[in-house]
This record gives sequence, structure tokens and C-alpha cells, in this order.
Amino acid sequence: MKIKFLAVGGTIDKVYFDAMSKYEVGDSSIQDILTNARVNIEYEVASLLKKDSLDMTDQDRQTILEAVQKEKAKRIIITHGTDTMVESAQILSLIKDKVIVFTGAMEPAKFKTSDAVFNLGSAVAAVQTLPDGVYLAISGRVFSPDNVRKNRGRKQFEEKM
Repeated sequence: MKIKFLAVGGTIDKVYFDAMSKYEVGDSSIQDILTNARVNIEYEVASLLKKDSLDMTDQDRQTILEAVQKEKAKRIIITHGTDTMVESAQILSLIKDKVIVFTGAMEPAKFKTSDAVFNLGSAVAAVQTLPDGVYLAISGRVFSPDNVRKNRGRKQFEEKM
């Protein structure tokens, strides 16, 4: 069972550039996280976009959709910024013959206090066990993109009330 990881940006991959005094999306952290966790799965990592999710456009979501549709792997994890992850997941709900799991982080993966490693591990477990469909694995839970929202104040995802 091969898992394809697609990095599209977001806080999980942000790094601090001293000269500019701001965070920007850098290289994907997926490979480092999987190597350090000593995972024993067959996988491939590809970087599709390097965007903050607040800067995602409809064209970016179309690019993600087309990449996933063309992908041969049946199990796909997408690391994505948390602000518009739900919108991207809803668009990918058009795909019915794959297990697609979105995940991300509230803080960059390079931060000691980041939820990135836990969320990526949750996504790896979820993509191997869930039936075909689109999901979000974040905040210690698995959500449907139709019944979830980001609670910015609590820095976590929760079911819509």
C-alpha cells in the first residue's frame, strides 16, 4: 500500500527568514517528519504548491484537484494551510475512488510546540484505515469536510454546531 504525500504549503511548512522578519512557506517538512518517526510504509512525497492557504485561489484548488485525479496512488495525504483547508477538501470531494486525507498545523513543524508531527501521524493512520472519501485529520480527530470548522481562538478544528 503506497501513500502519496502532496505538500501545498501552509503553516506546517513555514520558516522564519531573519532578513525579512517574517515567516514564509519553505520546503516541505513531510520527509523529515517521516524519517524521524521511522515509519515503515511505502510512500512518495511531492511538493505541488508553496502557498499560505489564505493566498489560495480557485486555480490553485483546480491544480490540486487535477493532480489528485491523475495520481495513481489510491491513498493520498495533502498537507495544507489550516485557514482554507476545508474549502480545498470540499472541492476534492468530487473524487470518489481514493482515500484523501488533509492535514496541517497551527504552528510550523520546526517549532517544538507544533502539532505538525501528531497531525501527520494521525493522517498516516487515517489514510490506511478509512474507506474511499475525503477527510481532515487534525486536532486529534478525523472530520468530514462538510461538518468541520477551524476555531481560531482555541487553535483547533471542531465539528460545526
